[in-house]
Amino acid sequence: MLIWMIRVNVFITNISAERFWNIRKPIPPIQIGTNINIVGMEKMADGTLEVPFVLAINYSPSIAQINLKGSAYVSGDKREIEKVLKDHEEKKPPPQLVVQSISNIVFIESVLLSRTLNIPPPIPLPQIPQKKALGSKPKGRDYSA
Repeated sequence: MLIWMIRVNVFITNISAERFWNIRKPIPPIQIGTNINIVGMEKMADGTLEVPFVLAINYSPSIAQINLKGSAYVSGDKREIEKVLKDHEEKKPPPQLVVQSISNIVFIESVLLSRTLNIPPPIPLPQIPQKKALGSKPKGRDYSA
């Protein structure tokens, strides 16, 4: 069992968000493309790793776009930091904890920005299942509540 002894702090340093679609026109059906790129990884003088990233969110048709840039700072056990850096140099993917930490922060921020711009959020909203009609029980056993 592998226990990560690292801590990840995520900071956004640049925000760009723009609505292209006229505010008076209804928004058509859209597709949303999201792309998170980890730009690199560099060891700092204090032993932490700086992991710059870019998030690009594009809407199709082109109703809006959102771009976020920033850096994650990975600190913790010296051996773990060295392993993360070595894996990066060998072109292996970054640890799930780093990617998840960045994703959590940038998607929360992008949802807030989408609300400000009055555009659909860049993450799928949960779908609430339709209630079954009362009195129309299916034949056989039904274990649903």
